[in-house]
Amino acid sequence: MAFQVSPGVQVKEIDATGVVPAVASSIGGTAGSFNWGPVGEIVTVTSEKELAATFGTPDTYTYKHFLTAASFLKYGGALKVVRAKSGHDNATVAGGGLFVGNETDYEALNLGSTSEGAWVAKYPGDLGNSLQVSVCPANATAFTGWAYAGEFSAAPDTSDFAEDLGKTNAADELHIVVIDQDGAWSGKEGTILETFEFLSQGSDAKSSDGSSNYYADVINARSEYIRFLAAPTGLTDAGNAVSGTTTYTTVTAAITNSLSGGTDDNQNVTPGEIQVGLELFADAETVDVNLLFAYPDADNSKVIAEKLITIAKNRKDCMAFISPPIEDSRDAADPATTVNAWVNAAGAAITSSSYAAVDSTAVYVYDKYNDVYRWIGAAGHQAGLCANTDNVADAWFSPAGVNRGQLLGITKLAFNPTKADRDTLYKGRINPIVSLPGQGTVLFGDKTLLKRPSAFDRINVRRLFIVLEKAISTAAEAQLFEFNDEFTRAQFRNLIEPFLRDVKGRRGVTDFTVVCDETNNTGQVIDANSFVADIFIKPSRSINFITLNFVATRTGVDFSEISGV
Repeated sequence: MAFQVSPGVQVKEIDATGVVPAVASSIGGTAGSFNWGPVGEIVTVTSEKELAATFGTPDTYTYKHFLTAASFLKYGGALKVVRAKSGHDNATVAGGGLFVGNETDYEALNLGSTSEGAWVAKYPGDLGNSLQVSVCPANATAFTGWAYAGEFSAAPDTSDFAEDLGKTNAADELHIVVIDQDGAWSGKEGTILETFEFLSQGSDAKSSDGSSNYYADVINARSEYIRFLAAPTGLTDAGNAVSGTTTYTTVTAAITNSLSGGTDDNQNVTPGEIQVGLELFADAETVDVNLLFAYPDADNSKVIAEKLITIAKNRKDCMAFISPPIEDSRDAADPATTVNAWVNAAGAAITSSSYAAVDSTAVYVYDKYNDVYRWIGAAGHQAGLCANTDNVADAWFSPAGVNRGQLLGITKLAFNPTKADRDTLYKGRINPIVSLPGQGTVLFGDKTLLKRPSAFDRINVRRLFIVLEKAISTAAEAQLFEFNDEFTRAQFRNLIEPFLRDVKGRRGVTDFTVVCDETNNTGQVIDANSFVADIFIKPSRSINFITLNFVATRTGVDFSEISGV
C-alpha cells in the first residue's frame, strides 16, 4: 500500500544488515590426463586420497598430471580437476568403441537398444578392461553353482515389493557382483570390487525406504565401476514393471560378462587437449576458482602457459601459476639463463601479466604409487603455497620466504640457484626456488609476470585486489535497481568502509578512502542509469630487500651523537 487514505498505522521493514561477503581465495584448478574418472567436466577433490579414488592412481604416463595436482593438495584447500579427453573409449561387453565420458554423455545414450551389451565401464580408459560383471537370477540352481554365492546371505527370489502387490512367485530379484578379473584395480586377479544384493528386475520396484530398487537404477547410482546399458542376455523381461508382470523369464545359470575395448592415449596427450580441459575454467560467473596451474609445457613450447595466463587475465579473479619446461632446469648447462630465455626470449616472451607468476625449477618428488622418484614442475606447489598462506594468514600476505614459502615433499631441485642466478631470474620476472641449509626448500620470490614497475608486480598485491574486487563487487549487486540518490550512496559507503577497515586491521592495506557521492555520481551518470564508486587503496608491500647497517664506534662515543636519536 503506497498511501493510506484513512488514519492508521502502516508497518514497513527495511533491512540494513547487509555486509560484504567472505569470498573464497584458495580454490585450485587444473586439467590433465588421468587413468579414470569423468572426462570433460569439473570435479572437486579435497585430498590426495580423494584424487586417487576419483581419477585413478598414476602410471608411467599420467604421473605428470596426477603428482602436479597432488602437490597442490599437500597445502590444503579444494582442487577442481578436469580430466582431458585423449583417445578415450569405454570398455563394454561387446568391446566396441563407445565413448561415455561423463553423466551428460550417458544420459544421451539410447538405453536398452545398444549393441554394446549389458554393461559399460563407468568411465573411459584401459582400466575398464579389467572389469567383469556376474549376475545371478532368482533360480536355485543358478545360485547353488554360482562362484560368488558365499558373498550373499540367501539366494535371490521374489522381492518384498512384488509380494506386497500379491505377486508371490514373481522371481524378480538379482544379485550382481563386479570383479577385478585382471587385478588392475586391486593388484590381485579375481578380487570382488562391489556386490549388490536383492535387486529387482522391475522398473517400478521400490526398496523399504522408498528409493528405487530397479537394478539398472541402483547400479547407475551406486557403482563406482559400471553403468547399465541393456538387460543381460537371457533376462528377456527385465525392465518390465512389477505391477504389470506376474513372473520374470530367467535363466538357470549366472550370466557373467567381461568388459573390453577400453582405450586412452595418455602417452600422447597433446597441449591442445589440455587446453580444452582448461577452458572449462574460463567462465568466472559459473566456476569459482582462484589458483590455476598445470603440468608444464614441453621444451620450447608456451602453449599451456599462455592458455593459463589468458584465462586468468580474462577472468580477473584468479592467478595462474606456471613452471618452465622440465628440460630447461634439469638438463641445461646454464639453467638460470635457459629458464630466463624461455620466459623472456626476444619476440617470444611470455605475456606480461599481473595475474600470473612463474617459478624457476623442476622438483624431484616421490611417487609412492609406483615406488619411484619423478621430476615435475613446481606450479602446483606455488599455487599450494598461496592456499596455505590463506589458511595461516590472509591472501594479501606474500607466499614466499621461510615463514610461509616452504615447499613440502621435495627431495631435490633440478638446480639450486646461486645469488647471481637469483639476480638473473628475478630481473626476468621469475621467482627462484632455493634449498637453504636448515630451512628446507623455499620459494624465494613473489613477483608476478608484469613487466612494468607497479604495485601489481607482486603476488600479494594482486591477490589483495582480487579479494577486494570480488567481495565488494558481490556486495554491490545489492544496489542494482535501487535509486541513485544520497540514501543509496550512503548505504553503499556504510557497507564497504567497515569491510576495508577490517582489511586494514589485518594488515592488507595501509589506508583507503571511498568516494561515492554527487561528485562522481553526477546528473549525467544518474540519467544513464549508472552508479559510480571510487575506492582508493594503499596496498601493503612485502619486504624484498633488507639492509642492515652495523657501525663500530669508539668506546667513549655516545650513540645519540652517531644515530641522531
